[in-house]
Amino acid sequence: MSEKPAAPAPPPASGRVAVRLPGNLEPAYSNFALITHSPSEFVIDFAQRMPQLPQARVVARVISTPQHAKLLLRALAENIGRYEAQFGPIATPETSTLADQLFRPPSQGGASGPAAPPAAG
Repeated sequence: MSEKPAAPAPPPASGRVAVRLPGNLEPAYSNFALITHSPSEFVIDFAQRMPQLPQARVVARVISTPQHAKLLLRALAENIGRYEAQFGPIATPETSTLADQLFRPPSQGGASGPAAPPAAG
């Protein structure tokens, strides 16, 4: 006879989850993101991009299920709404250029090394 595994503990009644941060966790600043997906997962590469340089350095990669990605989208929208209610609207460019720059997929061409920065003029 085999014993049945113990049932997982039910979540706290308040719906809150206790989160532990490792003592050695390094925060990562990101001002650029690349988002890709497959039928089973979303991959978000958070990166740092310097102005006038055509390259970015990935500082963190988050891989998630499509369901969790959609729940994250909802949570971000709710939190941005609360932020704007407290501090005022977040200004964004009138054109889609920022979104295009932040979230466009990686280029399909082969890697040819870093491009030169644009010429001053």
